[in-house]
Amino acid sequence: MRVISFTANLWGLLLCVACISVNRPAESGGPIQLSSLEVPAGFQIDLYAEGVANARAMCWGAQGTLFVGSRSAGKVYALRDEDGDQQAEVRHVIAEGLDQPLGVAFHQGTLFISDLDKIFRLADIESRLTDPPSLELVTDDLPADRWHGGKYLGVGPDEKLYVAVGAPCNICERDYEEYMHIRRMNLDGSGGEVYAKGIRNSVGFSWHPTTGELWFTDNGRDFLGDDLPPDELNRVEEAGQHFGYPYCHAGVHPDPKFGTKYPCADFQAPVQALHPHGAALGLSFYQGNMFPAAYKQRVFIAEHGSWNRSEPIGYQVSQVTLEGGQAISYEPFVRGWLADGKAWGRPVDVLEAPDGSLLISDDQAGVIYRVWYKGSL
Repeated sequence: MRVISFTANLWGLLLCVACISVNRPAESGGPIQLSSLEVPAGFQIDLYAEGVANARAMCWGAQGTLFVGSRSAGKVYALRDEDGDQQAEVRHVIAEGLDQPLGVAFHQGTLFISDLDKIFRLADIESRLTDPPSLELVTDDLPADRWHGGKYLGVGPDEKLYVAVGAPCNICERDYEEYMHIRRMNLDGSGGEVYAKGIRNSVGFSWHPTTGELWFTDNGRDFLGDDLPPDELNRVEEAGQHFGYPYCHAGVHPDPKFGTKYPCADFQAPVQALHPHGAALGLSFYQGNMFPAAYKQRVFIAEHGSWNRSEPIGYQVSQVTLEGGQAISYEPFVRGWLADGKAWGRPVDVLEAPDGSLLISDDQAGVIYRVWYKGSL
């Protein structure tokens, strides 16, 4: 595993600043400082949608609808770009009054939505955006603990529904059948099983476009200082693998409370160690043709930003370049949400659009950004 440092001079050569300035109030009360966001040369970042309070996980419907979950807002949105101008001018609230509905996943016409301790579905939702049906319960067999209680969702290539269940604590031992895992189940909620365990808090996962393996981010524990432990980018090579929590962090850091029980060699090491306390959340493998060829199958990761570090870190979208399934570089792709130690926005999820651009949700500013390549290929 090789970690590439953030080199200011090199970054300065690669970056350009988005040329469009927007100075309208964000949902959080501060201005949306689009002009401060830095992207690599040849790229541009624009607003895809505004007024999406507490925007979290995203997924596409089959008919071009962007579905967006939230957390504190308790809502699920359906966004439409009806006129083809790469901005979603139509916004529907298709569910509300929920408890942390941050997870959304779409499969064969049905939208799956997470709640704190439940998963719901909305069948044939794209034909009923203005008159959504009532929520149907898929399962209520999920923990209701509020600590790391939000549930990220996805439908895998095996057509099973996957859900991340976090630890109900900063650092603790619990039954892996109930907590600290990613589980999968049939689309009707039956046949639930733990797929991967030893995971503190994953709020983002996806499947490798070639191998079909599940890759996920995991947030490291708090209160070991500014630089320990790193967040993680992990790969599940087979069902049942253990990724170390609470005994070992990032494959090499024994926990001071629980680390004497098992050696780190017993657990799966991450593909890439990420910023410590950077709060790595959503991830996406780039598969489109809009970006230069070097970006193909690169991993984009939304780093929500630290909350208890003496010097804030994260608040950016990072990129991990892979070669033979291994990480060979880790560097910024979009940054600028943090200025003078204060954040005006916080990226949460990344999702490739049908045209090959990249969408980024921001739960603090309440917007969705679109990053596109305007240079020559």
